[in-house]
Order: sequence, then C-alpha cells, then structure tokens
Amino acid sequence: MTFLLRAALVFIVITFMVTSSAIAQQNSNSDITKSEAAERARYAENGRVLKVEQTAHKYRVKVLKKSGRVVTVDVDKHSGEVKTSKDRD
Repeated sequence: MTFLLRAALVFIVITFMVTSSAIAQQNSNSDITKSEAAERARYAENGRVLKVEQTAHKYRVKVLKKSGRVVTVDVDKHSGEVKTSKDRD
C-alpha cells in the first residue's frame, strides 16, 4: 500500500509541475491586445482614443485630451509599458 501511495504522490507532483510550466510559458508568450493597449493609453493620458496602429513591437495610440490636444502614446506589446510623447524625448 505504501508503494501505491508514493507512486500516486509522485504522479500528482509531476502533473502539477508540467501544468505549472505550461501556464507560465503561456503567460510569458502572450502579448497585450489592441484594446488593452488603447485602454492603457486612454488611462495614461486621461482622454479619448482616436486611433490605434500596430507595429512589430508596439502599439501607437493617438489620444484626444480634454484640452483638445492630440498626443501619441506608444504601448509595448510584450510588457504593456506606456511611453508618452514626453517620455520618448
């Protein structure tokens, strides 16, 4: 009985490790979506999103601020980091 209990425990541990590894790998490979980029840019500039363009590594989002000024915000696809026009200078 002890052998069966140890075998079951090893099976559970191995299954948990494989599942955890697959989930971690899936999360590390996923990019943020276009709508997530738009929402991050909207929040960062406190305005209305006019346009979202996609490049290989980033989203370029045009935001209309309440002052009437249009600003461009870059959002990194992988990290989700937001860079406003004043951050890029």
